[in-house]
Amino acid sequence: MFRTIALACSLAALALPASAWGKTGHRIVGEVATEYLSEPAAQAVEDILGPEGLAEASDWADYMRSNPDAFWRSEANPWHYVTIPEGMRYTETTPPEAGDAITALTKFRAIAMDEGASLEDRQLALRFIVHLVGDLQQPLHAGNGKDRGGNWVDVVFFEEMSNLHEVWDEKLIQYEELSYSEWANWLIQKITPADLGEWGKATPAQWADESAAIRDTIYPESEILSYDYAYMARPILNEQMSKGGVRLAAYLNAMFDPAPTDASGTN
Repeated sequence: MFRTIALACSLAALALPASAWGKTGHRIVGEVATEYLSEPAAQAVEDILGPEGLAEASDWADYMRSNPDAFWRSEANPWHYVTIPEGMRYTETTPPEAGDAITALTKFRAIAMDEGASLEDRQLALRFIVHLVGDLQQPLHAGNGKDRGGNWVDVVFFEEMSNLHEVWDEKLIQYEELSYSEWANWLIQKITPADLGEWGKATPAQWADESAAIRDTIYPESEILSYDYAYMARPILNEQMSKGGVRLAAYLNAMFDPAPTDASGTN
């Protein structure tokens, strides 16, 4: 019976696109980032997104994957992840012709900064940036190229059928029973000036390498996941979402601030 259900879950995973962090996790990253935006960057975000803000914009790129347009169903789909085989770094790989999260981030950065581009194009670009920075902090969005970022790894999480990717996207976060604003506030209180300086200096390729290194440690020995696994995962979730918020702020500050600062606000 388990294998029959597991096969059904695997087939469903083939049909559905993978997201990262789920809605709550992405909003946590956006909310943390808002705390560390420089004034010029905050103004640029407001000019482009209006009252929408980073937390609201953060899961838009996943929401739009349900749009039947071919752009969302095929062209944009590979932009949500990178592939880094075990033992390699991102710079040692060749991005696919369709692109990946890092090549997409570079493309959308140029569009968001182009004051001659249409507001609609800049909004799309900025929403993608907010989303992709979050994606790159989720360990299974730096996939090993073998199992669709853990989508093909069937597990039971607290007696519910799932897969490893879904567990990291959503179920571990849902297990904590916190709103995105509650969790973001807790993270912000613990982020130190040293964290801001260190995390904000890393490049997108380095983010991906960090996620791939974590990825290789989180594959469970048993398909039955419960309290022990949630206990192991929580500090990883906290650090990766904290890093995501700080890095998103640093990325936007570098884009929009004429006097570049790190996420701590220092030159």
